[in-house]
Parts: sequence; C-alpha cells; structure tokens
Amino acid sequence: MEDDETIARAVRHRLTAEGFDVRAVGDGEAALAAYARSRPDVVVLDRLLPGLDGLEVCRRMQAARPVPVLMLTALAEETDLLVGLGVGADDYMTKPFSMRELVARVHALLRRVERASQLAGPDTVIRVGDVEIDVAERRVYTRGAEAQLTRTEFDLLCRMAERPGQVFERERLLSDIWGFSEAAATRTVDSHVRALRRKLGPGVVRTVHGVGYALVRP
Repeated sequence: MEDDETIARAVRHRLTAEGFDVRAVGDGEAALAAYARSRPDVVVLDRLLPGLDGLEVCRRMQAARPVPVLMLTALAEETDLLVGLGVGADDYMTKPFSMRELVARVHALLRRVERASQLAGPDTVIRVGDVEIDVAERRVYTRGAEAQLTRTEFDLLCRMAERPGQVFERERLLSDIWGFSEAAATRTVDSHVRALRRKLGPGVVRTVHGVGYALVRP
C-alpha cells in the first residue's frame, strides 16, 4: 500500500519474486477495502497515503483484525515513528530503504507470528513485578489494567521476561525479534523500548548504557 508508483512497483516485484502473493493499492480507502477483501498475512504500509493516511489505515486495520504491519515512512523523526507504533505498526523502515532488508523484515514478522502460535500454551502466564503477560491470549496487564501492545512490543517484552534481570544486547534483541542483526538498525529496538515504557511505566525496562536493556526484576 504505497502511493509512489515507482516504489510500489519495486516492492511488488521483489516480494512476488520471493514467492509472496501481493496486492498493491495507492490510497487509504483502497487499502482498507483490499485488506477486508484479501485478509493478508502481513501488510507493508506507506505512512503518507493520499486520503486516509497510513496511521489511520493502520489503526482501522488493527481494530478490525490484528495483522503484522511494516510501515514505510519518509519521516525520520522519532516522534513520528512512535506514533506509528502507537496505532499498531509492528516495524518501520525509513525511505530510502534496501529491498533486501524489506524482504528480511517481512519474513521476520511472519516468523514471529508462527513462533508465537507454537509457544502459546493454554496456561502460560508470566508475572514480573506489576506486569502480567498472558502468552496464550497475547494480553499484558500492569497493576490489573490491560496495556494495548503491538505485536512487536509484546514479543519484545516476552523475550526479556524469559530472563528478568538479564541484560539483552540491542543486537541480540534485533536478531531474536526482528530476525536480522545490523548495528545501524538498533534504533528500532530503542524506539520499541520507549513505547513499552510509555505503556507500562518507566520502571519496567532498565537501560544498561552502551549494552542494551533488561526487564526489571522486583
């Protein structure tokens, strides 16, 4: 879902070559219609679509039926990226971007969905301090109130909750959650941690400067 025909054509061609069945549209209303009709496994969504912008399209998609969303944006400001994560985007890439990296991130989103379905047992609940994670239902509660996390935020929290107190390097989290490890892309991890702190409170995830992050163990 991309309004720039050159970019849309390139993305469609590359994903098709990778074996994906691709549907491409150029505006927000058409994106929602195609989403309802095709029920895709993953969505690559431009932030600046004509008509309904990508943020509103993403919000409506997630309200109708949650789906992994990779958002493309020409806006590199962190505030804009956090807004995208807040409406349900799981990952983002700033233009210009590498087609090879785009394919890697799409595959990583799909692997996370598959892994989550395999790991979710009927009675799997993780509790760390005031945070309770229901893995099977993919729900998170803090002090009894449900926190609305995106798919990626949930996976990131679960990964750190496996070993509370352990410090996870940014590169390791990038590899475990996003499926690739590049030092230049660790800003992705930082943005998602900031989103977690905004939703769960500032004392849940600890920063170890120059290394990475750890879930605070009470």
